[in-house]
Amino acid sequence: MTERLHDPDYRGFASDNYAGIHPEVLAAIAAANEGHQVAYGEDVYTERLGEVIRAEFGPEAEVFPVFNGTGANVVSLKAILPPWGAVIGTANAHIHTDEGGAPERMAGVKIYPVPVPHGKLTPELIATEAWGWGDEHRAQPLAVSITQSTELGTVYTPDEVRAVADYAHENGMAVHMDGARLWNAAAALGVPFREFTSDAGVDILSLGGTKNGILGAEAIVLIDPEAGQGLKYLRKLSMQLSSKMRFASAQLLALFEADVAGESLGIRSAQHANTMATLLRSQLDEGVADGSIRGLGFSQPTQANAVFAELGPAVADRVREQVRFYDWNRELNQVRWMTAWDTTEADVAHFVDVIRAELAR
Repeated sequence: MTERLHDPDYRGFASDNYAGIHPEVLAAIAAANEGHQVAYGEDVYTERLGEVIRAEFGPEAEVFPVFNGTGANVVSLKAILPPWGAVIGTANAHIHTDEGGAPERMAGVKIYPVPVPHGKLTPELIATEAWGWGDEHRAQPLAVSITQSTELGTVYTPDEVRAVADYAHENGMAVHMDGARLWNAAAALGVPFREFTSDAGVDILSLGGTKNGILGAEAIVLIDPEAGQGLKYLRKLSMQLSSKMRFASAQLLALFEADVAGESLGIRSAQHANTMATLLRSQLDEGVADGSIRGLGFSQPTQANAVFAELGPAVADRVREQVRFYDWNRELNQVRWMTAWDTTEADVAHFVDVIRAELAR
């Protein structure tokens, strides 16, 4: 047996990517592992995934499994934009800040970043960069990208997505949604995916899974076939075509698999992560309210599985020595705490105790 190199009791609040694979997803991988299946997506698992995606997002939706979220975003944007096109996104969008310039370098996509409150675009904010059509000196704004849930842990309502999509479409722009934490948004909203994607006017979607208990598998969902071109070819030339695709598709299928109560594994896992973030926030809020915790604030509402706090750097560094997390903006004393599908109430209680103790020093 391979030696375990890590402490299985180690817990952190830095990222939901720290969590392992959900046992039900591991079981799905094992079930898909017997015998042979045709490679490069011509397998029964990918065929079944296509059926599930059409049921969730609409009869014309097409699914293209990929390796990671960066790949999903880059290939999606390349599919909906001509070489002279640009995408409008938030100033803290992953496509602008956290993907190493991949959209620009790999897809040749110009990004117009817009500063936004609470991570959300609105028609009015989009309008600040939606101009210059026909001007040969300006990359043409032909797409809008929004993130659900956002990089600041907030969630677009269906009406908010629809307002963005209506404005974009009225101005000849396609709508891309970065759904790295789409399951957390769906769990927070309590509505089907299509209510805030297909029915709200989203054209193409990066469907996340890695942050919700699966391994090395995300997907592009082309909701409107007219909006994207050449995905079959773009996925391959972007190095995102898996030969043994059945294992990616089997994992994504596992997230959509419903239990006896009719709730999918993906929603159950995401709801648990959201609940743990709410618990963390509420326990700290109580301490701030009754005066037992001093020197702690919050910079964003907690709507999904992220808590954005304001904590002095010296205290943050001492807390981080015991429980790892990331700074969000050190100059503004902002930190980010993420919960995952496997975060426990005991994890939260321990973290709160550590924060209390270090703030009291």
